[in-house]
Amino acid sequence: MELLGIDIGGSGIKGALVDIEKGELATERHRIATPQPSKPDAVADVVAEIAHHFNWKGPIGCTFPAIVKRGVVYSAANVDDDWIGTDGEKLLGEKTGCRVLLINDADAAGIAEMEFGAGRWQQGTVIVLTFGTGIGSAIFSNGVLVPNTEFGHMEVRRKDAEHRASDKARQDQNLSWKKWAKRVNEFLARMEQLFSPDLFIIGGGVSKKHYEYLHYFEAQTEIVPAQLLNEAGIIGAAMAAKKQV
Repeated sequence: MELLGIDIGGSGIKGALVDIEKGELATERHRIATPQPSKPDAVADVVAEIAHHFNWKGPIGCTFPAIVKRGVVYSAANVDDDWIGTDGEKLLGEKTGCRVLLINDADAAGIAEMEFGAGRWQQGTVIVLTFGTGIGSAIFSNGVLVPNTEFGHMEVRRKDAEHRASDKARQDQNLSWKKWAKRVNEFLARMEQLFSPDLFIIGGGVSKKHYEYLHYFEAQTEIVPAQLLNEAGIIGAAMAAKKQV
């Protein structure tokens, strides 16, 4: 069975048809830059353009980089503030003419990793962290998701963790992988203090370069790179949308 998954990010909006039984893309990704400013109508127009690109008329699973409850957006760290309070599912449904399920982006990536990737068969507490424009997070207890955790906004050295340790911060501040990993280690240590996880899965834009930094990580918890790399959000969104069928 194939469903359309779309991943809305701070810099790009990506979509592909997904084979949800195999947990893999069934087509090439189609990417369009995120409009700036990323107002709701402008972003929704891009989502509709991606749906049109695939000539898609069925249910759509769509990620969003914010807290999402019953389709309504409650935060806007890396998108325009006009999103706060917007019924994202309704807006995207109107623009695309399709039923849409909207889900936090890291939660979607986590769903995919737990079903088909690095978290498969893993029990206990698993924390998925996505490093990109910000830091997304998803936490699972014996395979059950606790949604909308947003650990990237945890304070470290009087700043949101993502302002110090996201991949965007690494690039903007021209940090070496070693210096960036030192910042990530502080964040991971705080997570260990609070949650005593059994496994960290590192995903997002940096996941495909894990050989550059993984050996610098010093957490007591086992750390592994995401297996689905930066496609996890698209795959997880499509999987979450299965309930719309």
